[in-house]
Amino acid sequence: MSGAATPVGNDIRRWRFERGEMTQQALADACGITRQTIIALEAGRYAPSLELAFRIARAFGVGLEEVFHWREA
Repeated sequence: MSGAATPVGNDIRRWRFERGEMTQQALADACGITRQTIIALEAGRYAPSLELAFRIARAFGVGLEEVFHWREA
């Protein structure tokens, strides 16, 4: 993971709070990843693989584009 921002934006934090204030650890456990990965994703320092993006969206019970979006340069 590099420190540079990625053009893939997300609303993970918002979805966590809309889902009963789900913790980063609970989301990480549901997706089979580490809490540090969730932290990097929320900070915009890491773009997930397509598989991970689907896992995260599925954990919230929503579509991929409800969680992730492309930020225009």
